[in-house]
Amino acid sequence: MNSADFTLLFDLDGTLVDTDILHFGAYQTLLAGYQRSITMQTYKQRIMGAPNDAIMLELFPELPQDARRRLSEHKEELFRAAIVELEPMPGVLELFEWAETRHVPIAVVTNAPRANAELMLKGLGLAKRINTLVIGEELPRGKPDPLPYLTGLQRLGGRAERALAFEDSLSGVRAASAAGIHTFGIGTSLPEAALLGAGAQEAINDFTAAALWRRLNALELGTVTEASRA
Repeated sequence: MNSADFTLLFDLDGTLVDTDILHFGAYQTLLAGYQRSITMQTYKQRIMGAPNDAIMLELFPELPQDARRRLSEHKEELFRAAIVELEPMPGVLELFEWAETRHVPIAVVTNAPRANAELMLKGLGLAKRINTLVIGEELPRGKPDPLPYLTGLQRLGGRAERALAFEDSLSGVRAASAAGIHTFGIGTSLPEAALLGAGAQEAINDFTAAALWRRLNALELGTVTEASRA
């Protein structure tokens, strides 16, 4: 397989590793200082996967931008401090091995700050196994805009029709599907209906799913048709 022929693009939080409980806890700690809290449902529907500036604007609309930025940085410090040991989602290591043996390039596309992303990738043992790391907040627009995924494709020299994306959040699914990439919704936190409703072509529990490996084999053999990509 030509290394520029086929590409894989992964979200990080909730996709390669389940970190939702750590993020949720960090937000609750931050909000407690303002006598506020959020429910897990609110976190999953409105916060998970969104850009930090948008999250802080929603949580603290009365504060000036500089204050919201400081709170955002503090929340991420709380998150990083909570990381003890990270376990990759089932099937992640096998999929990375599959990609490496076929010289398939890999991008991680995330709205997480670079410090978070680099810490998590190192903890998962994946830092040296990806070809590029796309940080949404370092671009003019993060997810749910398709720009992060379009940037990932560009850096890998890939094409949307010969790529797969993996996402667990509504904003992430919208970003990847809007980039024209066949998107697998990962059911870490959201039900299948929500992932499909956001634009995912398929929904799977993790990377051991038979549907995923059928698609990979079809792409490798060149048997994926325009109809089957729709």
